[in-house]
This record gives sequence, C-alpha cells and structure tokens, in this order.
Amino acid sequence: MVIDFHTHIFPKRMREKRNDFFAGEKAFRTIYESPQARLSGASDLIAAMDEDGVERSVVFGFPWEARDNFASHNDYILESVSRYPERLIGFCCFSPLHKEAAREAERCLEAGLSGVGELAIYGGGISSQATEALSDVMAVCAAKKAPVLIHTNEPVGHKYPGKAPMTLGQIYRFIKAYPAQPIILAHWGGGIFFYYLMKKEVKEVMKNVWFDTAASPYLYGKDIYRVASDILGPQKILFGSDFPLLRVKRYMADLNSCGIDAETVEAILGNNAAALLGISKHS
Repeated sequence: MVIDFHTHIFPKRMREKRNDFFAGEKAFRTIYESPQARLSGASDLIAAMDEDGVERSVVFGFPWEARDNFASHNDYILESVSRYPERLIGFCCFSPLHKEAAREAERCLEAGLSGVGELAIYGGGISSQATEALSDVMAVCAAKKAPVLIHTNEPVGHKYPGKAPMTLGQIYRFIKAYPAQPIILAHWGGGIFFYYLMKKEVKEVMKNVWFDTAASPYLYGKDIYRVASDILGPQKILFGSDFPLLRVKRYMADLNSCGIDAETVEAILGNNAAALLGISKHS
C-alpha cells in the first residue's frame, strides 16, 4: 500500500482566479504568484494517484489568513473526501494565528476530517507566540485523537518560495510543548531528526513525532532515506510527495537505490501512515 501523506488541492475558483486571492494573503502570493506554480484539484490528484500506483492520499489546502478563504477551502476538502472516500483522507488548514483557528479545527474534525495541517507561518517561523497560539487547536486535536502536520524547513541553505525563517530551537520547543500529541513535521523536520541521537530528553520529546519526505528530491540527496532510517528507525518516516509540486516517480528512484531494504521502503511508502491513521493495509 502506498499512502501519500502530503498533497495539496484547491477548489476551481482558486485555481482559475488565483490573483483574486493575493490581497491580504502574502504567503499565498509568495508561493503561487508565478503561473508556473501548479494548483490542482481533487480529480487531478486522483488521476495522478491512479497513474503512480497510490492507494490513498492525505489532502489539505493552505494556511489562509482570512477566515472566508480557509473555511471555503476546508469545505472543498470535505467535499473531496466525500466524493472519494476510499482514496482521500482530509486534513483542515488555516492560519495558526487566527483567533478562530481552534473553532475551525473543531468544525472540520466533527464534519469528518481526520487531522489538521499543513499548518505554517511562512513569515515568522514557529515562534513562541505561535506555539502558545496553537494551544487551543492542539487541545481540540487531542480530544479528537487527530494528528497535526506542521510545516518545517531547514534553517540553512538556498532560499525558495515558502521557506520560512525558522530555527531548530523553535521546532524543538514546539514539539516539547505538546509531547503527547501526534505531530508530523513536514520536509524532514528541517533536519531536527539528527538530534534523536542524543542520549538525554530528545527521544522522549520525539516519541509522538513523525517526519514526512515532502519535496525531498529538491532538498536532499537520496542518502537522506538511509540516514534518517538509521537514526530514527524506519517507522518514523512518512512518504509525502507535496503534490502537485512533485510526482511520486521522482521519489521512487531515490527510495529504490539509497541502500535501504524492501521492508523499510514499504514502511515509508505506506505501512507507517496506515498504522498512524488506523487504516487496514488490506482495505
């Protein structure tokens, strides 16, 4: 079973008239202002899944600042999951700093979505303010036993649209604040998994933390899969493509030639996600 844990879909009006959504949405404009930045819908994702051999995908929208934007986008996620219930697993998304974030999380989880994410603060990273602001959202997720997926990125290296100014210390303080909550750190957690090697504290803090592979071919050489598996154990890694940014085939060449065994590849591609989401591998 292949489960893609990191995909983005947008409703038709956002895809066709993206410029109408730039006002007051600096992060969206930064990432999607270029016409080359693809926006896809649910049917596009399903077609890609069929072509690439993906059984299920976790889908989410964008961390909009405006309530009307994130609410309508989350409604589209709900509609898409209802349309493809055996293929799509929906997460809700919104600005982590919005005053109605927790209420929106509760609305969406009660309506049938399975988690929250990809939450991101592209302009400021995971500051102490953001960590505190998310306390009510995390409480809702804890009550609903829903995982939370957080945008993270490496604090060094080349710049690109959507790379937030964050530190490993910020990421660590965030996961330490919510040690019992299942958290998925996108994009390999910005590399923080290296510190899982430390003798004290970190392993316990990361007990309920997973790492997704989204955008990996753009960021890291193929050895990342072997190194991360050696440090964390393969059970902590979730395959995510960041569709439509990248297709699954871009990952498969690296996964199949990086020196990890077939059992580890299967764990990363879907078994770990199935266990986290409570999905039968034979469903």
